Amino acid sequence: MPDLLDPDAVKRILVCQLRQIGDVLLATPAIELLARHFPKARLHVFTEKKCVPMLENNPHVHTVWPVDKKQLPTLLHEFAFYRKVAAQDFDLVVDFQQLPRCRAVAALSRAPVRLSFPPRWYLRPLYTHWVQPEPAYAAAYKAGILEPLGIRWQGERPRLYLTDAERLAAEKQLASLGLGNRPFISVDVTHRQLTRRWPARHYAALLDMIAEEMPDVRFLLPYGPGEEEEVRVLRDLCAYKERVAVPPALLNLRELSACMERACLQLGNCSSPRHMAVALDVPTFTILGATGTGWSFPSPEHKTLQAREVMEMPCQHCNKNSCPTGIPCLEKLTPQLVLPHVMKHLREHGKGLAG
Repeated sequence: MPDLLDPDAVKRILVCQLRQIGDVLLATPAIELLARHFPKARLHVFTEKKCVPMLENNPHVHTVWPVDKKQLPTLLHEFAFYRKVAAQDFDLVVDFQQLPRCRAVAALSRAPVRLSFPPRWYLRPLYTHWVQPEPAYAAAYKAGILEPLGIRWQGERPRLYLTDAERLAAEKQLASLGLGNRPFISVDVTHRQLTRRWPARHYAALLDMIAEEMPDVRFLLPYGPGEEEEVRVLRDLCAYKERVAVPPALLNLRELSACMERACLQLGNCSSPRHMAVALDVPTFTILGATGTGWSFPSPEHKTLQAREVMEMPCQHCNKNSCPTGIPCLEKLTPQLVLPHVMKHLREHGKGLAG
């Protein structure tokens, strides 16, 4: 298939990835590929305000158009903003979501090429081309719709670009938590969906077991808005709670990323921190419940564990947000079953712990 656009003729590109935080990060390989393929283009991203930190300092992104719902109180305000975005004379629009806001901008842009996944029949006039990629790692799947442009994913991982000032601030934060000169595991124990959240008591028991096996290792338990109490309760369940550090205040996404970059491992559920760790070259160990394996970066330093690997679990992966049978894929996956897999991964791939 011939390329749709002359790489030297494209001046402006818009990528639409409205949400969520992890999904925006997973779009950065496609953004990098677009920037390399169209070296003269200025690349714009249309996303929600909360996701902007995932794009800060990204050398491939020239302009971010953040959707701030507080600043768009009426449909008239929204339309004016979308029209302003669309008026940038884009040569190419890539829509990764087809959400109403993305569709509005794509339609208003009148870009000669508007790429997306296969739309419903009534949305087809909004796009000029669409592709159904083969099932793959989420970032590779996104990049799959770029094939008509002559672009293919070659293993590019998500990227987060931190500044020296952010790293210095993180060192001070970690030192204040007693983690300055110690190896530590960053642990993500929260998730808004129960079917994707390993039980707190399991996490507490696993941290105690790791602490016994590796006395020098400490644990960092960051949290999101409204999750502080949940994390502190979990720490109180730990027998070695003095080895578990909880930040005294909520870390923003950039602060969390800078602290996480120093971790020897990111341990947790399937949520945005695992993608942030991949973007920071930090090994990961992710415990899967209802979620499938399509979110896992294909590399040995990024390991997942699911109940069906160690026991009969025919219902996994259901990808549902509720479970009529008590979430056996998480409840029955005990810390004792998880421990040997975590320890093997730590010893083989833990940053600063290998060998």
